[in-house]
Amino acid sequence: MMRLRQVACAVAFALALLAGCTLDPHYERPAAPIPAAYPKGDAYESTTVARTAADADASATSTTSTTSTTSATSATTAVTPALASDTAWRNFFRDERLQRLIEIALANNRDLRVAALNVAEYEAQYRITRAALGPSVTGTGSLTRERTQGAIASSSDVSVGTTSWEVDFFGRLRSLKRQALENYLATDASRQSTQISLIATVATDYLTLLADERLLQLTENTVKSDQSTYDVTRRVQQLGNASLLDVQQAQNSLASAKASLASYRRAVAQDRNNLAAVLGAPIPHDLPPARAFDDESMFADIGAGVPSLLLIRRPDIVQAEHALKAANANIGAARAAFFPKIALTATAGTSSSTLSNLFKAGTGAWAFAPSVSVPIFDYGSNKASLDVAKIEKQIEVADYESAIQTAFKEVSNALTARATYVDQVHADREYVASAQSYYSLAEARYKAGTDSFLTFLDAQRTLYTAQQQLATDILSRQSNLVTLYKVLGGGWEGS
Repeated sequence: MMRLRQVACAVAFALALLAGCTLDPHYERPAAPIPAAYPKGDAYESTTVARTAADADASATSTTSTTSTTSATSATTAVTPALASDTAWRNFFRDERLQRLIEIALANNRDLRVAALNVAEYEAQYRITRAALGPSVTGTGSLTRERTQGAIASSSDVSVGTTSWEVDFFGRLRSLKRQALENYLATDASRQSTQISLIATVATDYLTLLADERLLQLTENTVKSDQSTYDVTRRVQQLGNASLLDVQQAQNSLASAKASLASYRRAVAQDRNNLAAVLGAPIPHDLPPARAFDDESMFADIGAGVPSLLLIRRPDIVQAEHALKAANANIGAARAAFFPKIALTATAGTSSSTLSNLFKAGTGAWAFAPSVSVPIFDYGSNKASLDVAKIEKQIEVADYESAIQTAFKEVSNALTARATYVDQVHADREYVASAQSYYSLAEARYKAGTDSFLTFLDAQRTLYTAQQQLATDILSRQSNLVTLYKVLGGGWEGS
């Protein structure tokens, strides 16, 4: 029994010395293959904003010196927008109805639920791998009675022991544990990425519904106007004051508007279905009041920061790095396979031919059976396994760098869209105002008999087209703000 204790103490001492030793390669984060700053230029700066600022400065200089000083102080104390990754989704999305829809989606969406279950599964896998580092101790008991050649024999035993516990001298099990941990962390980052995508999808589908409802309203108004124009033109033609061609043109315009009306009714219905699907539940009827579709304050202003922040703020990049670390740990496990494996088997208990004498003196029994397995010749299996592990790490490096480059591209595209859509929507508003003036003038001249019906119809189509374009570009601008928030890594924090 003393020798068993001595052996156990020696093993424990060796484990203490080797507890932190593995054969994993030294990990260094690969250099980010992107510039140190986002692109700059005319495409990334709104001329509308610049012109508004210039007008404000000119107005300020024309006032008294006191007012000028106050304006200058206000300009210098302007608040820098918060980073998207530091802005919780409740603070970015200011529309209370949209906030409620996002809450419903986070609670009911099946894709997010699966992502959360995947995290739980990988966490359990990590605990299984970690458990292999310690011995598994079991207790057993048996009672045997048998008859042989007319004689009945009995035997009883009770034992407690560990079966084939691998002593992790070369860190194989610790490398596998680290790999399992990194896979678990990668899955958790994937869940965060899924949540960001879900929030962005809910917001985009909601904005699409608002845009199509706006277009449906515009088309309904156009149909009413075209119907009125057609009825008037037909009555005037019956009185002999208009040609049959005018009636036909009015009818063509009305038919075209009715076709668009059916199209937008279908689009609104499908938008509601899409939104309900992503919510994972029916759209409630008691939602808070919605903000106007073109409300400039629907979203908070956010800053882009620098590209290096993406490495630690975007969950998909964090996921790729954890996968790279897992592959790095797998190399350590493959290297350890070249070295001997030491396993310990030990039991201690009591055994007796009669149950009544099972725990009496002299019935004790124990066994200690260490074993060593040394790879000698395996037809290159271990070498091939190590090569596979190294290649998998190279693949993960490429995936990690690709994730960074994709993120940089997405942010750069969203930044230029944010600036140019401001100018585009501003021009659209000017186009609508001009088209409205054109329509009013053409209508007055047509009623006065100084202009043709064709000019009046052209003014109608121009106004309708301008209104459609404005609504479409507002949707593109609002959706891009959601995209910018998403690609900068915002949206996975709660509130």
